[in-house]
Amino acid sequence: MTQVCLNGSRGAADGALVPMSPGSMADSAADAVLAGATDVHVHPKSPCGQDTLSPRAVSATLAEIRARVTVPVGVTTGAWAEPDPALRLERVRGWTVLPDHASVNWHEPGAEELAALLIGLGVGVEAGIWSGTDGAARFAASPLAPRVLRVLAEVTDTDPDTAETTAHTLLADLAGSPHGRPILLHGEDGGAWPVLRLAGRLGLATRIGVEDTLYLPNGERAVSNAQLVRAGLAEYARPL
Repeated sequence: MTQVCLNGSRGAADGALVPMSPGSMADSAADAVLAGATDVHVHPKSPCGQDTLSPRAVSATLAEIRARVTVPVGVTTGAWAEPDPALRLERVRGWTVLPDHASVNWHEPGAEELAALLIGLGVGVEAGIWSGTDGAARFAASPLAPRVLRVLAEVTDTDPDTAETTAHTLLADLAGSPHGRPILLHGEDGGAWPVLRLAGRLGLATRIGVEDTLYLPNGERAVSNAQLVRAGLAEYARPL
């Protein structure tokens, strides 16, 4: 499985390749799926370009993307989009159009309650376990762990020389959790390509896109999510 992460928390300052409106997200998702992506992760945006959990923004984004692709589409529930755990739950309860899955960062306050709500709504939960946090330990102790859709092993080490080592440490921490769920391994910025290549060697699911990096493996700036997906598939399959 190769997921395309269309935009993340990036904004207009990061360049025209970052899709901001529902229509541009749908265009980018369609091109990325044609390039080989089998799943979509997106951050719906407010009119001023900030990540939001607003029911209106989530509905518009999902409707536009689903009109263009038939693969699963998921959204973020990151605390930066709504820092108050109670208000975050209220936002999600207000969703009138549900994503196929939603990421929940297990180190964030209110993660358990949010994951339980999503599961109750029939939304798959991607358990975001970030390196450098207590997310793995919290997840190991969670009664919800066996019920999530998959684990997002998220390597936040952006140093290309150390990101792979950090990834191995994170995977070892997750190995101690009896969750039995599939793992999607990915990195970000300078660590994106080393971690993606490691995922390929280990046969794990991965993701690539503007959220994780603006640059191709050769250091050139990418022009689209589709270009990143094509490069990601090539790097994933690259011989040892």
